[in-house]
Amino acid sequence: MSELHITFPSAHNAAKVIAVCTSPAKGTQKTNCHSAVFIEDWGIDGDAHAGKWHRQVSLLSADKIDAFRAKPLPAGVVRPDIPWGAFGENLVVRGIDFRTLPLGTRFSCGEVLLELTQIGKECHDHCAIHKAMGECIMPREGVFARVLHGGTIREGDTMTYTLPFTAAVITVSDSGAAGTRQDASGPAVKEALESFGYTVSGVSIIPDEQDQIAAKLAQLADSGTVQLIVTTGGTGFSERDVTPEATKSVITREVPGIPEAMRQESLKITPRAMLSRAAAGIRGKTLIINLPGSPKACRECLGYILQPVTHGLGILAGTEHNCAR
Repeated sequence: MSELHITFPSAHNAAKVIAVCTSPAKGTQKTNCHSAVFIEDWGIDGDAHAGKWHRQVSLLSADKIDAFRAKPLPAGVVRPDIPWGAFGENLVVRGIDFRTLPLGTRFSCGEVLLELTQIGKECHDHCAIHKAMGECIMPREGVFARVLHGGTIREGDTMTYTLPFTAAVITVSDSGAAGTRQDASGPAVKEALESFGYTVSGVSIIPDEQDQIAAKLAQLADSGTVQLIVTTGGTGFSERDVTPEATKSVITREVPGIPEAMRQESLKITPRAMLSRAAAGIRGKTLIINLPGSPKACRECLGYILQPVTHGLGILAGTEHNCAR
């Protein structure tokens, strides 16, 4: 049976700046100038869109531009030249799908720090690319940011990002809590979350006691300091496996689709995935998710769910919308 290969859109994997583009006037195609100075709370020096507003810098994925360039054209239509900057983007970056990230995400590139402020935009005056191709990807795939800290960005620079969410990890294990077994799952979950861009406040280990699990979940959720709690362990058939019961006792709204998705994808690897009793739900502004007990299964399950879960956290925080705009 073949294994699934999980790829996290990682804050630690190298995303590269492919082009740095500016234009002297609004409504015109930007030109790749290869490097530019970013000014705090203003934008790019010399760019027409700089100013005291929330759309100081525009960003677009190089992979989305490549896909657009490769689209088949109707018969008789001549493919237009589509250089970097053709859609009005300031930064072309390969390795980040910007539309999957929530508002408030922060991008670091050398000394420059940007904050995501708008996803997509309404296009009132169709650009030359739209007129030639019938569409423009900037309104759908582009995002906008403001400059929190200035500096210079050059072609080839590495860009990373950090999500505006903090997570906590709880390992549920009698032997782990007693110190007779080293916890491998908690650190694996922490690493996977951090590679996706989450800040992880810590990993704790508690025994398979329903009251203790419930108390820990409620305490973390009610603290207002974490938006996501991930547990690992205690989701099976053993009499001591009570993590789902503890979770259901503290949540106010269940989110059954998350464990359903994990089971569905995990069944492609092993039929034993049907035995998972994992639960997920919301308490206040915090989402709680149960994962299996093995490090390998934890990584796989997070690979299935983290992208939509991140969008869900944005909805829960009030910064995202249920439907794509």
